[in-house]
Amino acid sequence: MSNVLFDIPGPKARLRYRAFAVIGVVAVVALIAFVVYRFYDSGQFAPSKWEWLEYAQVQEDLLSATWFTLKAFGAGAVLALIFGAIFAAGRLSDHAWLRGIAGVVVEFFRAIPLLVLMFLFYYGLPIAGVQTTPFLAVVLGLMLYNGSVLAEIFRAGIQSLPRGQAEAAYALGMRKTRVMISVLLPQAIRAMLPTIISQLVVLLKDTALGFLITYQELLYYAKFIGSQGDFARPIVPSTLVVGAIYVVMCLLLTALANYLEKRNRRNKKVIKTTGDKAKEIALVADAGGGGV
Repeated sequence: MSNVLFDIPGPKARLRYRAFAVIGVVAVVALIAFVVYRFYDSGQFAPSKWEWLEYAQVQEDLLSATWFTLKAFGAGAVLALIFGAIFAAGRLSDHAWLRGIAGVVVEFFRAIPLLVLMFLFYYGLPIAGVQTTPFLAVVLGLMLYNGSVLAEIFRAGIQSLPRGQAEAAYALGMRKTRVMISVLLPQAIRAMLPTIISQLVVLLKDTALGFLITYQELLYYAKFIGSQGDFARPIVPSTLVVGAIYVVMCLLLTALANYLEKRNRRNKKVIKTTGDKAKEIALVADAGGGGV
């Protein structure tokens, strides 16, 4: 048997794929075990390397760095979503000049590395006479880069919807702006929710680039603690702790996405069930002679 994309593997091929998978897992586990052993052998797990976590001031500073990371993520995520929605609508406009401008903006900021944007805002704007801060530079970079990616995600989601959705709205006399905001965009967001959350996870991790322009987020604090001779320069332990915090935040964001997706599926089932019951009641009423 086969489908459009590839031939369905037979028993020997499936066995071969399983063997490759097992070999790959063993290789990854062996690599991780080797790295952990080297850390242990070099004394990175010695108690003296982890004593810095016992200090109340260090714990408060670590929480403060986490807050700075979340603050940049929250501001960047909200602005990126707004930016993406606006420019996705621009790329779907009936006016060629507006589509052209939106397309140039989106492709331009997608092509520039995020770190370059942060450097331009932090070091370039003061040269032009515009004062800025590390937080503002980080948020603007996150908004423009991730917003451009989200614009393409929204555009693809809207174009994937059946044409009948927009045609039915136009038949009711709705203008295109109203159709886009009230009909198409909400459905596209629900359809593209996993992709949107994946991009927000990328945005969250991209906040770590802020340490290069002295934004005091988690990675900046890990570098600061790791350079302290009073704590035996625990650069590896501090990096591991910060990495664990990032993993937890990304897992929480993914859990939120799964919750929203399950809730959306439940709402669809409720709507479908309600519609089916309404049809049954109408059929019964018609069969009984018309009315109450």
